[in-house]
Amino acid sequence: MISTFLQLQVDSLAQNIPAANTANPALTNEVSVLEFLFKGGLFLIPIAILLFYTLYVIFERYMYIQKAAKIDNHLMADIRNHLNNANIELAVNAAERSGNAQGNVIKEGVLTIGRHINEIESNMERAANIEIGYMEKRLGQLGLIAGIAPTLGFIGTISGVIKIFYSISVTEDISIGNISGGLYEKMISSGAGLIVGIIAYAAYHLFNGRIDSFSLSIQKQVLEFVNIIQRPNGHKAK
Repeated sequence: MISTFLQLQVDSLAQNIPAANTANPALTNEVSVLEFLFKGGLFLIPIAILLFYTLYVIFERYMYIQKAAKIDNHLMADIRNHLNNANIELAVNAAERSGNAQGNVIKEGVLTIGRHINEIESNMERAANIEIGYMEKRLGQLGLIAGIAPTLGFIGTISGVIKIFYSISVTEDISIGNISGGLYEKMISSGAGLIVGIIAYAAYHLFNGRIDSFSLSIQKQVLEFVNIIQRPNGHKAK
């Protein structure tokens, strides 16, 4: 009798096991990343466009600023030697060879040697401002995207919530599954917008920090150049 009872229990468990596995198939279904993102709605399209444009601007600005903002510590030594030998042409060639913003600013100073010192310094500062302007190109767009992308995501979520409550008002179905299922899909757009906004915001401030560092360095270069042409042999004024 005992063996018969145990056999009945085993048969009962065997019948319940597959039923438990199939009781909630939604828990076992895996959703790919793309399928998950596509649930975010139409507002993900402009957010995706902003993401690709942000990545393009970041790559393009990084390559440009990395090259233009480079400071050659040996350039001023070469300029000093050429000016001490009264060879303006070699000094200009040395500045042109650098191929960066520093060389363009120094070249402007070399070409204006002979004018009043204030005019030389003013011309070099204007040249530096022009180079900084080139570096800052498109950075304003990153700042704009940092504000627009999260706003688009928020609008996408709000529009989705409006649709959910409209559907509830029509169908009178206020089940938790209906509300939470639609709500998590609409909040995907908010998450995507925030991610794009953070990327653009971080890149904007990192690039501006690099440009500020270049601005400080080029001011030191201008001061050093002025000292060279005032005291070409490196002697201090009495």
